[in-house]
Amino acid sequence: MDDIDSMFTDLLGEMDLLTQSLGYEMEPSEMSSSSQRENNFSIGFTDLNESLNELEDHDLDALMADLGSDLSETEEKLNATKTGHVHTQQHKSGYSTQQQNVRAPISLSQMSSLVSSSSSLPPEPRKPLPPGEAEAQAKTDKIKLALEKLKEAKVKKLVVKVMMSDGSSKTLMVDERQTVRDVLDNLFEKTHCDFSMDWSLCETNPELQTERGFEDHEYLVEPLSAWTRDSKNQIIFLLRPNKYLFFKDPQIFYLWKKDQKSINEIKERHKELLLKENFDGPSLIVPDLEGLLYLREDGKKSWKRRYFLLRASGIYYVPKGKTKTSRDLACFIQLDKVNIYTTTDYKQKYKAPSDFCFILKHPQIQKESQYIRFLCCDDEHTLSLWVNSIRVAKYGATLYKNYQMAVRRASTISSTLHLTSLPASSPSTPTVHRANGHTPQEDLPEPPPDFIPPPPPGWGSGV
Repeated sequence: MDDIDSMFTDLLGEMDLLTQSLGYEMEPSEMSSSSQRENNFSIGFTDLNESLNELEDHDLDALMADLGSDLSETEEKLNATKTGHVHTQQHKSGYSTQQQNVRAPISLSQMSSLVSSSSSLPPEPRKPLPPGEAEAQAKTDKIKLALEKLKEAKVKKLVVKVMMSDGSSKTLMVDERQTVRDVLDNLFEKTHCDFSMDWSLCETNPELQTERGFEDHEYLVEPLSAWTRDSKNQIIFLLRPNKYLFFKDPQIFYLWKKDQKSINEIKERHKELLLKENFDGPSLIVPDLEGLLYLREDGKKSWKRRYFLLRASGIYYVPKGKTKTSRDLACFIQLDKVNIYTTTDYKQKYKAPSDFCFILKHPQIQKESQYIRFLCCDDEHTLSLWVNSIRVAKYGATLYKNYQMAVRRASTISSTLHLTSLPASSPSTPTVHRANGHTPQEDLPEPPPDFIPPPPPGWGSGV
């Protein structure tokens, strides 16, 4: 096996020389991007080879086909660029021959013959392998080829291990064009679970003892690319009933000053009016949340109570000796640069007043840092108020559109399953399906346009 690896490396070296002879040079930014990609092809595995072995056969075949198409398109663009230049006839002739060698897709059989021809060792006749070993060898050859194609792919791809709530795992291939919603749909097919809108993908960071649910519109590869190579972080697929609590029960957040009995007695049509009033107007209205929270001071172990207020532009606090008027408020943090994470056991880890804590940090920060903001609430209800309201202040109407899409998706699947479960002789009657008491599927607005989030902003010297 070591000899095969050595021969394969020699072959790759020859192909690199052939590519360089075309006179194509990568821009410095492209080179750095390419070298960076080599370090992050898999999430949740010790190395890429292990992750590819975990892929199901049909997923590996789909990856190979996708990568082959990817590289062919790149080569065609390169060749089109090359032919646009003025060359001498002699150079054209040489380039044409080289072009044919580069553009030809490499099949497994061709790869084997090339490996043999590039080796100084005399070719040995292949011995027939038993069926089981032949299948294993074919998969090994595919993985070797996939390893190289991944490094050349123009679209970044990750092999991701997703943990299930029962301790098992699923291995997925995710590329940078896929949103969390796309990955959830893929997991629905693989796990055959129900299509509840509460299913979520979460990231956990054991070093910081934090958890964050990815939003459905996020491109999954982007936050995963911020993880360090030796990261112990995990991705978990689980039900989170509070994922869309804000839109199921908006009165909890917009009428938080009222007594609990009044909040619980509000009717469904009033909930819909609350959403319409705050999300369908000329500008989104964020809950006017405010109250006392505990703040962990920079570089200290002590926690001090401060009065915080949530606004659309960020979180503010009342300095000592000042009032709650706008002119006296000081900006605590702006939300466009940070994500919000819930925490585990901070009462023990950081001597927090309670275990109902959350932190605000830039996604690139994966370890303890002076730029992390620690806040602590008195109880679980207050924690839910702040976490969900901050999400709405940060993502705005996009979060509402995520919810509407999830409702539509769940309603469509439920309707389909209901129709397929009816006996063949039963006449189908038109019905209106509702999800969680909200608007029927046909009355929901169209899915949101593609949302491409900006790259993570650079972190400044302070918040």
